[in-house]
Amino acid sequence: MRWKEPIVLLLISPDSVEEALDCAKAAEHLDIVDVKKPDEGSLGANFPWVIREIRDAVPADKPVSATVGDVPYKPGTVAQAALGAAVSGATYIKVGLYGCTTPEQAVEVMRGVVRAVKDYRPDAFVVASGYADAHRIGCVNPLALPDIALRSGSDAAMLDTAVKDGTRLFDHLPPEACAEFVRLAHEADLLAALAGSVKAGDLGVLNRIGTDIVGVRGAVCEGGDRNTGRIKPQLVAAFRAEMDRLAREHTAAVSAAS
Repeated sequence: MRWKEPIVLLLISPDSVEEALDCAKAAEHLDIVDVKKPDEGSLGANFPWVIREIRDAVPADKPVSATVGDVPYKPGTVAQAALGAAVSGATYIKVGLYGCTTPEQAVEVMRGVVRAVKDYRPDAFVVASGYADAHRIGCVNPLALPDIALRSGSDAAMLDTAVKDGTRLFDHLPPEACAEFVRLAHEADLLAALAGSVKAGDLGVLNRIGTDIVGVRGAVCEGGDRNTGRIKPQLVAAFRAEMDRLAREHTAAVSAAS
């Protein structure tokens, strides 16, 4: 099945070409370079030329993902934006379903994205993204995301936090609920991605529940600040080292128990 990856993938989100160059220096420690614009929201979309420049700045074997934004319920608008991200060089297209209040609305938006992107590039990877703190903004329930992704033909379901006020993923969706999200995604043959001010101390839980992709920014920025700090290659390396250490420990514990 598609979701069975041998390791947890690390997605890092630079917000500029300069930061992407820092990511390139740490390329051996990350798996996906994610282009976003944090000052436009948790999944804020950056400019097409920034996506192109970041694609050129990082090694060719590292896939680039791009956020389309915290989008409204406007399927045509979102489909055009998603195609723009793909044309600009992103192979992972992430859509934050901020303005969708029902699963049906979310499926309609994502179906348009899937068609627009995959008609242009069949091997592109479409990610339906929701929010652990959905109750604060009135969008779809986070545990509905795997079914939305499945019904729309997306490749992955992702959760982040919508409001960046210092609260974190587990503050809004406890580990057992995140584990249910991952289980539902895997049952649907989808990758499960989790983000939302994730810190190194969260990696043990994220690994244990079977998370496929961990998305971070603040944890690898100087001062731990996603807005004012800059990504540092040494922080990326340290974060990945902790990921790998915990993955080895988890594998050993599972083997010992079986």
